[in-house]
Amino acid sequence: MWNQSPLPRLAIRLMNPSLRPENRWRTLSGTIHGDINIERTGAEMNKFFQNITSYFKPNELLPAGVYQYQTPSDTELQYRLHLRVADDGQGLLIINASTILHLNQTAAEYAYHLIQETPLEEAAGILSKRYQINRADARRDFIDISQKIMTLLEVPDLDPVSFLEFSRDDPYSIKPSAPYRLDCAITYKLSPKSTGDLAPIRRVDRELTTEEWLSIIDRSWKAGIPHLIFTGGEPTLRDDLITLLSRAEKNGQVTGLLSDGYRFNDPEFRNEILQSGLDHLLFVLSPTDKNSWDALKAILNEDLFTTVHITINPEITSSLPQIIQNCKELGANAISLSSSDPTNRILTQTLAEAQNLVADADLPLKWDLPVPYSAHNPISIEIESSQDLVDGAGKAWFYVEPDGDVLPGQGINQVRGNLLRNDWSNIWQDKSEE
Repeated sequence: MWNQSPLPRLAIRLMNPSLRPENRWRTLSGTIHGDINIERTGAEMNKFFQNITSYFKPNELLPAGVYQYQTPSDTELQYRLHLRVADDGQGLLIINASTILHLNQTAAEYAYHLIQETPLEEAAGILSKRYQINRADARRDFIDISQKIMTLLEVPDLDPVSFLEFSRDDPYSIKPSAPYRLDCAITYKLSPKSTGDLAPIRRVDRELTTEEWLSIIDRSWKAGIPHLIFTGGEPTLRDDLITLLSRAEKNGQVTGLLSDGYRFNDPEFRNEILQSGLDHLLFVLSPTDKNSWDALKAILNEDLFTTVHITINPEITSSLPQIIQNCKELGANAISLSSSDPTNRILTQTLAEAQNLVADADLPLKWDLPVPYSAHNPISIEIESSQDLVDGAGKAWFYVEPDGDVLPGQGINQVRGNLLRNDWSNIWQDKSEE
């Protein structure tokens, strides 16, 4: 790979119709010259870009599959790239097993040539012919996207999922060739501060062994699933958590952990977790517990993307502004919110107000992570809100219970199969499509 000049931190989104148009539009598929009426409506501009995209669409798509690159051992900046190209030409680029980029067809092809180490001039020639664009534009675009990817390698505390030429909702609007994520509830055991009836323990006959979970992790990677989240219950109660994280890291998968965080007060455990290759954490905060704040402070001092989850209940409503401000000052990367009682109108209103507080604090709001069963998210909430399904459930992600049963998502009690007994292709097939 050729030398790249450093770029400032950036939000990767090119060809955005909502940007203010000038006389020249710069896109991944070339540079378009001409006068554009700035007063066009949003619908007209969307149609304009759809026409441009279809005009530059190549006759043949990239072959579907997984493509990999790892820097030689003597290279100063070490990194790994995994590109998964779907049947429709869209792709997922996994950077250093820690960041996932959702790529449209054009961007996936640029990433493909980056991974294949196609010489710059050769790549420019190939892309200019396939997309019928000027060779100089193809060369410039190839260098541009390569530099952006290289920049992501050096950004600390990086959001584990980024979107290239996609709005945040788009990746969940259609069924991909394989899920983007598998949520693994490795145990329904709870911390001593919780009671057993807060998790659906009766729904599972047993917990899978270490070897069984390792088998599931490897099978998920072979199926093309790039992102695993370990949840529960309290996943840090499993003695083999580090082993499971390390296997996923070895495969090249992105890993997340959803936990009450109390064990992060133990420096030895905290170091083991960080060395395992964990990429991001959802920390379920207990705002009235000093030990919880101490654990949060300890982990936020580390180089780990951390989302703080706050469950809104009557006990903390008056102190929410200060809680969110404290999270920001300690260095939280994002916030996740839920209500202890979805049927309570006052708490629902407070939840909406809390979302505004998070926005005012200039913190991202995460909405698609499964909160572990605990006092903050008891099984009773699941029963109350099971009809309000998130769009990505059963398409973008699946939920695996401690015994290997697969659900479309947490709390959606529709067993698709069991990962020990059923082929993944049968589990992945949506029964409504048969």
